[in-house]
Parts: sequence; C-alpha cells; structure tokens
Amino acid sequence: MEEILIVDGYNVIGDWKRLKEKKHISLEEARDDLLGFLAEYQGYTGIRVIVVFDAHNVKGQGKKMKEYRLDIRYTKEKETADECIERLVFELFHRHRQIYVATSDYTEQRVTFGYGALRKSARELWIDMKQVHQDIGEKVKETKQQPKGRGLELSDEIKKKFENWRRGNT
Repeated sequence: MEEILIVDGYNVIGDWKRLKEKKHISLEEARDDLLGFLAEYQGYTGIRVIVVFDAHNVKGQGKKMKEYRLDIRYTKEKETADECIERLVFELFHRHRQIYVATSDYTEQRVTFGYGALRKSARELWIDMKQVHQDIGEKVKETKQQPKGRGLELSDEIKKKFENWRRGNT
C-alpha cells in the first residue's frame, strides 16, 4: 500500500521549538531546515511527502516545486494551506493508498479525517523524525564497524579465473 504524508509546512514550523525559534530569525532558513528533515524522513521511510506552504496573501497561481525530492506546494492566491490540503486529500484518496496529514490544527485534522486521511500532529511527526534520525545514525555506525574487505566471497576456482584474466591468460 502506498503511503503519502501531507505536511502543513508553516503549522509544523510554528509547533517545533527548534524551527519556531529559527523562524523569528529567518523564515526561509526554518523552511529549508523543515524540508531537510522531511527529505531525510522520506528517503528513510519510503513514504511520499508533500509539503504545503500557505501563500494566500501572495498574488499568483501558486507554485509546485521538486526540491530534496519532495513535492513542495505553495498555495494559490486567496487559497489557504488548509484548503489546499483538503483538496489534495480528496484528489489523492484511493483504497490502495494511505494518506496522513501532519498538522496540529484540530479543525483541519477533523476535516481531512472525514476525507479518509489519518492525522499526525506536528508533535507526533517530530517524534517520528527523531526516531528516523536515530535509526539512520545507528545504521551508519553499523556500516562503519563492518570490516573493510572486498565484499564478495569468491571460490578459489573463480579467483584463479580472475587472476588468469588479469594476467592476460585466457
């Protein structure tokens, strides 16, 4: 079953302490940090991530981008992130697809649940993110501890054939 996580970008930035503090210095840096975390999450879990940023006060058609291999969407003029997320859940819903919506907006959680999505609060996403980061660290540590060798165990017969090829003897 395919899994999709739709993230209300600014809601999550406003909820995660680290990003909330950075937002006061630079919203762009907070956004980039969030995207970096989500790219790592997507790469490790295999869950497709769509991040929606609210741009309803900005004139224009909205924008879709692929960055960090994430599907990043900025809403259209006069469209809120909540409206965009609701539309995405409605459009993407399929019985062979599980959709999660990451937001701490209770109303948004209820509406998208009504469309068949499961909720994930910003706090729950942060806990998942920390676990993924820890799992990646453990895998890297395991990989570094493995003995460095040639990797493949070859029979003596195969080794002899390779040696003959290397020397030009066929």
